[in-house]
Amino acid sequence: MRAERLPATDSASPRPPALRLWRSSTFQFAALYMAIFAASVLILLGLVYWTTAGFMARQTDDTIEIEIAGLEEQYRQRGLGGLADVISDRARTDPDGSSIYLFATPDYRPLAGNLDEWPSLTADVEGWLDFSRTDAGGNEIPARARLFLLRGGLHLLVGRDIRELVRTEALIRRGIIWGLGLSVALGLLGGLLMSRRMNQRIEVINKASRDIMAGDLSRRIPERGTGDEFDELSGQLNSMLDRIEDLMQGVRHVADNVAHDLRTPLTRMRTRLEMLRARTATQTSDAEVEDCIADADQLLATFNALLRIARIESGGRTLRSNNVALNRLIRDVADMYQALAEDRDIELVAEAPELVIQGDRDLLFQALINLVDNAVKYTPDGGSVQLGVVKEDGQICVEVRDTGPGIPDEYKSRVARRFFRLDDSRSQPGSGLGLSLVAAVADQHQARLEFADGDPGLIVRLHFPTTGPLLA
Repeated sequence: MRAERLPATDSASPRPPALRLWRSSTFQFAALYMAIFAASVLILLGLVYWTTAGFMARQTDDTIEIEIAGLEEQYRQRGLGGLADVISDRARTDPDGSSIYLFATPDYRPLAGNLDEWPSLTADVEGWLDFSRTDAGGNEIPARARLFLLRGGLHLLVGRDIRELVRTEALIRRGIIWGLGLSVALGLLGGLLMSRRMNQRIEVINKASRDIMAGDLSRRIPERGTGDEFDELSGQLNSMLDRIEDLMQGVRHVADNVAHDLRTPLTRMRTRLEMLRARTATQTSDAEVEDCIADADQLLATFNALLRIARIESGGRTLRSNNVALNRLIRDVADMYQALAEDRDIELVAEAPELVIQGDRDLLFQALINLVDNAVKYTPDGGSVQLGVVKEDGQICVEVRDTGPGIPDEYKSRVARRFFRLDDSRSQPGSGLGLSLVAAVADQHQARLEFADGDPGLIVRLHFPTTGPLLA
C-alpha cells in the first residue's frame, strides 16, 4: 500500500487584505447601501433645485408675462406711438436695467428701449429667448425675454435680467455636486469601516476554524459578550464543536479500547502457538502453527500501527523536539534496508547534505522507515530506490524515489487514508496503515506530504516549512 491521508493544504495563494476587503460581501452590501443613499441624496437635491431655481425661473417668466400684459393694454389704448412712449419712460425709470425693453422696426432697428441692438439669436416656438447683453462696464449680463411681432412688421422684445437666477442655479449645482460627492465619500468610508469591523469578526472565526482543521479540537471561537449575531453564531459553533469533540473522544476511546482488548488475547494466542510449536513434532503441524503465528503477527502489527497513529494524532505522544541531523537519519534508515535491497538486486542509494531540522527523531525515523519499506516492497527486482534531502526555496525536502509502478493520479488524494490499498497491492503483505502514520508524523512536524510521478515510479516528498521545525 502507498498511503492513507494527505495533510490538508491551501493551494490558493492568499489574497491581499485590500482585495479581500473589496470582494467581501459586507463591503458589497455597504456599497449597495451607499449607492441607494447617494441616489436618495441626488433626488433630494434635485427636488431642492426644482423648488428654488425652478421657482425663480417660473417667477421670472411670470414677471415678464405681467409686463407684456401691461404693454399690451397700453398698445390697445394708445397705439404704436403711445407704446413707444411707455417703453421709453419705463427704460428711463429703470437705471439698473433689471427690465429689458426693445421696440424695433421690421428690419430690427431700435426705436425705443434700453438695448442698443437686436439680439442675434432665434426665439423658440413660444417666442422665448435667452441671450446676454453688455452693460456700461462691459460685463456680460444674462437675460431672458419674449419676442412679439406687432402690426406693420414691428418687433417688440420684453425681458428681465436673470443674473440672480443664474447665480442661484450655479450655487445649487455646486451644492448638488458637493453634497453628492460628500455623501459618496462618507458612504464609502462608512462601508470600509463597517466591512473592516465585520471582516475582523469573521477572520476570528476563520482563524479558529483553521486551528480546528489543523487538529486542535480544543480550540473555540472567542465571544465578546455583546449578544449580537456574531456572538450568537460563535456560541452555536462552540456548542457544535463541544459536541463533535465529545463524539471524537468517544470514538477514539472506543477504538483504543478495542485495540488494547484485542491485542492482549492476540498476544496470548501467539504465545500459546509458540508453545504448541515447541511441543509438536510433525512437519505439517509445524507449518500450520507458523502460519497462525504469522497471521497473529500481522494482526498485532495492525493494532500497534493504529495505536501509534491515534496517539500521534490526538497528541497523546509528546513531541520530543531536538536537533535532527538528516544525513545521519537517512543513513540509519538506508542501513536497515540495505540487506533486503541487495537480496532483490535493488540499488538503494542514500545521499543527504548536512542539514538539521528540529523534530522528534523517533517519529521521523518511523515515517522514513515506512516510506522506504513501501518503496522497496513495490520496486521490482533490479530496480532502484533513492533517499535524498534538498534545500530549495527556503524549505527542506526529504525525498524517497523508487522505480515501481507508481500511483495513478486519481488515487493520490486518497492513498493516505487508513486501510486504503490499491487493487494491485492487495496481494502484498501489509495493513494499509503505513503512510497514514507518515501523514500523522508530517502533521506533527508541520510538514507537507506530497506524491509525484517519478516516470517511472513514485516520488514521495516531505516538505518542512521555513518556520517551525526548520533550523538550518
